[in-house]
Amino acid sequence: MFASQPAFYCDEPWLEFNHLLVRQLAFCICSPNILASIPIELTVKHSFNLHNNEVWNTHFQNYHSRLLFLDQHPQALELFVQQLKSTRLGLRFEMLLWFWLLDQDYHPYQLIGHSIQKIAGAKTLGELDFVLFNQNTQQVEHWEVALKYYLAERDSSLRYWYGLNRSDTLLRKLNHFSQKQFQFEDALDHRIEQRYVVLKGQLYVPLNFSNDTPEWVNLERRLGCWGSVIPHKNDGFYRLQRLEWICPAHSVSSQTADWWTNGLYRQKDQSNFYMFRSAPLLSCTSDE
Repeated sequence: MFASQPAFYCDEPWLEFNHLLVRQLAFCICSPNILASIPIELTVKHSFNLHNNEVWNTHFQNYHSRLLFLDQHPQALELFVQQLKSTRLGLRFEMLLWFWLLDQDYHPYQLIGHSIQKIAGAKTLGELDFVLFNQNTQQVEHWEVALKYYLAERDSSLRYWYGLNRSDTLLRKLNHFSQKQFQFEDALDHRIEQRYVVLKGQLYVPLNFSNDTPEWVNLERRLGCWGSVIPHKNDGFYRLQRLEWICPAHSVSSQTADWWTNGLYRQKDQSNFYMFRSAPLLSCTSDE
């Protein structure tokens, strides 16, 4: 059953590094967005863009020598990430991007501000993840960044992609970007001229998935499978540690799974990803 599943293989150059933090940093820079385009089903209030795959590949090539150095001398990266007290993967992703953006010799961006709060009186209107000056375009950019894992449930249309917390859906996240996060015209006395979503992570389709993936799904990023079927032990799936959801460690981090609990599993030989759920996710009829 599992051997017949499509591998959904894509190039993953971040796997060349040995140190887990460096692998994760490389993933944050090099991995393409999980969306290839903005879905036409989305009602856009405040428009935004997505960086294409070539942009991220260029950033990775420009940073490659630095990553090789960090793989042998990771102390600066380790100290920087140690500032983060939270275990949330999304905050770790943001922290790693922040580290890269501060390395100004390797990309065209000047960091104007990070985690910029917009306040009106006693009310917080929102927070901007990154505001940058792009020296190539001579424009000020606002980036909102997120690391997400969404499972296609009833079908692959936009409204049926759910996170592990069912209140977190891809549609709700995109609406949040468009309706709230990109409402601001300026930040730190700079007029915002371009807006970008950096949305990385992984999408998962059901086992025996037979539908076509929507055109907005980026097939340059490996897709995973999800289901409630326990594979045979000979299939060689092992459970990933939580931090490995960003990028698996260089060496297998656990034994081949005998006991299955909700979580993300990886196949040793074929490197397929399988999100196991102990019971099928309940279908949702919400029209959000």
